[in-house]
Amino acid sequence: MIQRIKMQALSALFCLISLLALAQQQNQAFFFIQMTDTQFGFFTDNKSFEKETQNFEKAIAAANRLHPAFVVVTGDLINKPADKAQLKEYKRIVALLDPTIPIYHVAGNHDVTNDPKESDIAVYRKELGKDYYVIRYQGMRGIVLNSLYFKSPAGVEKEAAAQAKWLNKQLKKADRSSAKPLLVFQHHSWFLTDAGEKDEYFNIPTVTREKYLAMFNAYGVSHIFAGHYHRNAFGKSGDMEMVTTGPVGKPLGKDPSGFRIVKVSGSTVSHQYYELDQVPERIVLD
Repeated sequence: MIQRIKMQALSALFCLISLLALAQQQNQAFFFIQMTDTQFGFFTDNKSFEKETQNFEKAIAAANRLHPAFVVVTGDLINKPADKAQLKEYKRIVALLDPTIPIYHVAGNHDVTNDPKESDIAVYRKELGKDYYVIRYQGMRGIVLNSLYFKSPAGVEKEAAAQAKWLNKQLKKADRSSAKPLLVFQHHSWFLTDAGEKDEYFNIPTVTREKYLAMFNAYGVSHIFAGHYHRNAFGKSGDMEMVTTGPVGKPLGKDPSGFRIVKVSGSTVSHQYYELDQVPERIVLD
């Protein structure tokens, strides 16, 4: 009897130690890199992609040096949808990333066209994998979405409905768990600076926008990271921050080619954009 009690006590102790170790791990600070709009072919209108190669190789070399928890590329990986040469060069450079660093791809309009059909989605999935899924790292949960289903759903209504159902399920799961923070990654920004701004090419239509912003706020999404704009932009909807990041590829404004470093410490998220030639030697976590 005494021996059994001792064994039960030891088992309980080991269980407690394991739980404490898990809690400590989930609270450990880390950082990841958001890249976007590598867009091979954009500089020369699809004639070549030497400049995109130079920029993306520089970005991947910086990631190898800094060694983030992961890299996420939020869409427009190439400029001409399904172009084999552009996609091959993108994948070649992705393969230069340290294999211990996961890299996640997000579908952009130049990857699947501005008005996609189901066949376009099928091609993307064959080449690059799922177009909506969850990234989990320690206590963080990142929901990756195909924003074309919000921006231009007419030709992909079945897929758009499937993603919407899946998203609702994921938000409910996150709400029931202790996973913090809850982030979203997509290509199009819901808005650039103001949740009530007018509809335009670089944001998502108001009717859809209002519905999903309310949902994201209700379930505690803290940040949404996007690209598409080829410039940096920031805005808030309630307590949620909409972060639009400048391109690794061709800029369309004053912000130079670069990427964003995002630090996560518990439920606190901070971020900074760096020009490719001004990336720090190392990242200091708070």
